[in-house]
Amino acid sequence: MAVNFTDLMEVDLGKLETAVTDWKKTVDSLKTLAEDARTGMQAKSDKARWAGVNATVTREFITKTTKEVSDLHTEANSIYQVLDDGHRELVSLQKQLQSAVSHDATQLGVRVEGIGGGKVRCFFPHVRGDTDERTQEQLDSRQNLENRINDILSHADEIDASVARALAKSHGNDAHNAGHSTYESLNDAEVERALELARKGDKMSDAELTELNRLLRFNSREKDGEFATEFYQGLGGPEKALQFYAEMSIDGTDADATKTRLNEVRDLQKVMGYTLANATDPDHKQHLSSSWNSEFRRLGTQQIGWQPGQMNKPYGYQVLGGLLRYGNYDARFLTPIAEHITQLHKEDPYRFLMNKPAGSPDIYGFNPSGKLGTGNDPLNSVLEALGHSPEASEKFFTQTPTAYNEDGTVKTGGHLGFDSYLDLFTDKDFEWTIDTNDTNVLADEDKTKRALGFGPEALGHALEAATTGRPYDSDAAADAIKHTEARAHLVNQIVDKFGTSPELIRHNENGDLDGQESGPLYALRGSLGDITAEYMGDFQRAMYKEDPSSDLFPTFGAAANLDPGHAQRFLGEVGQDPNAYSTITSAQQAYTSQVVDHVINGDSHSTASLDGRVEAAVAPGAAIAGIMSDSRADAIYEYHTASDKEFNEAAADKQKWVNRILGMGIEKVGERVPIAGAPLEWASEDIQESIMKSIEKDTTTDADREAGELYSQGRTAAVDAAQESVNRALMNNPDINPDTADDLRRAARVSAGNSHSAGAQWNSESDGN
Repeated sequence: MAVNFTDLMEVDLGKLETAVTDWKKTVDSLKTLAEDARTGMQAKSDKARWAGVNATVTREFITKTTKEVSDLHTEANSIYQVLDDGHRELVSLQKQLQSAVSHDATQLGVRVEGIGGGKVRCFFPHVRGDTDERTQEQLDSRQNLENRINDILSHADEIDASVARALAKSHGNDAHNAGHSTYESLNDAEVERALELARKGDKMSDAELTELNRLLRFNSREKDGEFATEFYQGLGGPEKALQFYAEMSIDGTDADATKTRLNEVRDLQKVMGYTLANATDPDHKQHLSSSWNSEFRRLGTQQIGWQPGQMNKPYGYQVLGGLLRYGNYDARFLTPIAEHITQLHKEDPYRFLMNKPAGSPDIYGFNPSGKLGTGNDPLNSVLEALGHSPEASEKFFTQTPTAYNEDGTVKTGGHLGFDSYLDLFTDKDFEWTIDTNDTNVLADEDKTKRALGFGPEALGHALEAATTGRPYDSDAAADAIKHTEARAHLVNQIVDKFGTSPELIRHNENGDLDGQESGPLYALRGSLGDITAEYMGDFQRAMYKEDPSSDLFPTFGAAANLDPGHAQRFLGEVGQDPNAYSTITSAQQAYTSQVVDHVINGDSHSTASLDGRVEAAVAPGAAIAGIMSDSRADAIYEYHTASDKEFNEAAADKQKWVNRILGMGIEKVGERVPIAGAPLEWASEDIQESIMKSIEKDTTTDADREAGELYSQGRTAAVDAAQESVNRALMNNPDINPDTADDLRRAARVSAGNSHSAGAQWNSESDGN
């Protein structure tokens, strides 16, 4: 029976604590008794000169008694260790649950109600006179809280079941014989059970697979790496681990598999990936030896079978790739594997695709998630792995490549024919594969285009991680991480690469413009938009060639020192993607608002006029807004790759960039409180509302185009946004008189209008170049 909401909320864990204390006393007493028996009774028996019946019966009785006392101590210690760990973990989970209910739920204004089966629902209670209308942010917060509480309850249920099972095995259900299964910790019992289930392979029932997933999920990320390491060691080594995962992934993605089985195998892919990432981290107290890394590389080009007489066997890298897609892997483990796979792909892009099971559903294979390919091409998988592993990705893209032999050993003095992996992937002759099982994919142009985008999209994720220091899909609330010299230099290279060769990411989906084919890498534009947002200070600096020592337009850590012309062309091509456009627009307005606030409210020793400094503050952001307006018009009217509706809808989830950009500026302005009771994020919701208005205004109708007013609405939006940034800053400066305030608003409007027009014109003139 599952641990329910009221069980965990109200249970008195003090009684369990008392039991733990009592068992500790028992363990100590039995330890003393066992030691006395060994050094006293047993020692005397061993030295005695027994004769007759005593030589057999009495001596044997003493030996047996000494062993039983020792076994009792062992059993008692096992029970104590399991109870102690279980109590400690349940106390922690109970505190988390009580805090979630009393604090988080109360703040959000929701109620928590148990619905049985170890689940709760969180809901907004109806209040008379209330419209019951909730913002999307409120609804998301409610769902996140509900998920978190259900996760706590599920974890508590796993602890309860593991403790009960371990206690039963320790006791052995034998009142006359002590000394059965022994555990030094609850972790030992959980590993034992996980391996017991894993050894059943695809014979596991759905319920057993659910149990295995739960054991892995709640133990895979322990800081010391103990569970993760012991689990993979218990599977029997690298090849056995690959065989187990291959067997389970094929079982769950088979055409005859139920939806329940498929979902459980998808969960297994995730939790085994997280567990492997933990187990292979050399910095953890317990971890797998480095031989696992070299063995995985050796097995990468070997076929792996798991059934007698198996005909179609996958390569090791195809199987391993499915696991690598989940987890933040240490660079010492992942980077060599990523280099080896990439070099193998360069030599023969199709070496891993010759044995794919054509005609099977696209979920069939070693990537049950179905995201970005079936898993037949390990290059897509390892790029996705890099997207979740920032340190490994940074080293992959910024350090000198190491050459590897086919068996994964280092090739001394080997020449690769390229200087960096960014150069390799952006080479116009680099061949991306179609990672799908569909037999008719080449006859379906849409499917072909979509599949050819899997690799470039994963490449974008890897570049995001490398340049931001965060997994590409990290928590939206996660703080920004200072830009290192290596990351900033990589951004410089990326902007130069696509700024000088924008055709690589051009999307001419319908072929509406003659002679301008879609570039092979257009699928990574969304990620390039995220990188741009992260480095908004650097892009604003580039618009009007700001001095590298500028204090007005700060960078977040090391400066990328972008070339202005390359930055403009880069933005112009990237901004045609609705998601990238919205991301860049959100970050630009948040950053500009912060710069304006600093000019009006900061401590400045400048002798220049305040209105002149406001003009300078809004100009770069408005120029970027102009480039975005022109890019949006290009996408809609020239390339026909998106609609106004798609651009507007893409803005809905960009709040994270407003918060993150504002967070970057906290260091600059300190902990100043612009509005009583609120931190710097005071402007977040206000800015987001302004952004939404700007994006909705930034449209161009057919009538506008015919009248030659391509950017009139976008220009108006930029002017309004600039004035709003001044208004927000003025709220915190009562010393500025109304006439001066009007001058500052006017200065912002004029500068924004002029710079928006300039940015749109820059981009228009470079279209097609």
